[in-house]
Amino acid sequence: MSERVLILGGGGGIGSAVARLIVARGGRVFLAGRDVSRLQAVAAEFGMPWGTVEASDPDAIDAVADAAVADLGGLTGITNCVGSILLKPAHLTSTADWTATLSTNLNSAFGCVRAAGRLMKADGGSVVLVSSAAARIGLPNHEAIAAAKAGIIGLVLSAAATYARQKIRFNAVAPGLTRTPLAAGLVASELAEKASVAMHPLGRLGEPEDVARAIAWLLDPQQSWVTAQVIGIDGGLADVKGRPG
Repeated sequence: MSERVLILGGGGGIGSAVARLIVARGGRVFLAGRDVSRLQAVAAEFGMPWGTVEASDPDAIDAVADAAVADLGGLTGITNCVGSILLKPAHLTSTADWTATLSTNLNSAFGCVRAAGRLMKADGGSVVLVSSAAARIGLPNHEAIAAAKAGIIGLVLSAAATYARQKIRFNAVAPGLTRTPLAAGLVASELAEKASVAMHPLGRLGEPEDVARAIAWLLDPQQSWVTAQVIGIDGGLADVKGRPG
């Protein structure tokens, strides 16, 4: 049975890279997101279906997941590449900032889990969510986004336990700073980029393909004995102290 994967954030840097990998190995994808022009551009590469979704609304995710099932004839995988970045200390984080960060990151992740539990219970499948290195190591000014991304780790672990009997696997990747349009403002100057690079022991920022390869590996039905894992794709940021040399 060929792969049939719903990709939330399918027009973004990581989501589009995942789509290319899945299609290259013979699978089909349904791209979902808010940016119509980006979705159309990526979908046109493969002739694959797409739909708009407000990913912070789990009910909207249910609807687009149903559309994906109708178009693809079922789902073997779901990945949520929707997210946001907020770098502010807690005392400067407004209630609106906090709510938006949780909504974009955690609501969208929960929506994917709920849709998978409903749609994959007969045949099993794989769900891959995106956490962050910030959920695994203390970084200054990351309180809101770290809380949201840590919530995703808890969600993965609980869902993996709940749906194991249905053979639905739940895993997450936890990237470091990755060169996507979302992160462009964080490395807009040479000084900012050097500071960001210096945080990562391997001495560079991530590329979308670095993260996408891990997501695609976890989505692959051949990884049928991998569940409840959080894989750091972060150049050593969360686990290695300092950069040697």
